[in-house]
Amino acid sequence: MWRSSTEKGAHYEEAACRYLEERGLTLLEKNFRTRCGEIDLVMRDRDTLVFIEVKFRASASHGGPLEAVTASKQRRIKRTALFYLSQAKVYYDAVRFDVLGMTKANRDLEFIWVKGAFE
Repeated sequence: MWRSSTEKGAHYEEAACRYLEERGLTLLEKNFRTRCGEIDLVMRDRDTLVFIEVKFRASASHGGPLEAVTASKQRRIKRTALFYLSQAKVYYDAVRFDVLGMTKANRDLEFIWVKGAFE
């Protein structure tokens, strides 16, 4: 079905983006990359800039999707976010780090959105 893990990741990130847009967020950038790391989605929630890590797990056999966002992963996301902010041409009142976990429930995707998952 999937030719690569990149293709699979892009599919689930697209589903995550649609889910968040349906809840009022506006997409600013997908897969923002620097040598420090990558941020899956950069979105705006009113006057708040939101950096979102998307994690999919087909099963809980290796832990849930939220458990996959380790302390070291959070540090990489924060370093990448600082670089993004240093390049931004727009000021935001607040910044937030969210995690959107996704799992398969029967044939449907189940979403677990944690706003302000880490600081």
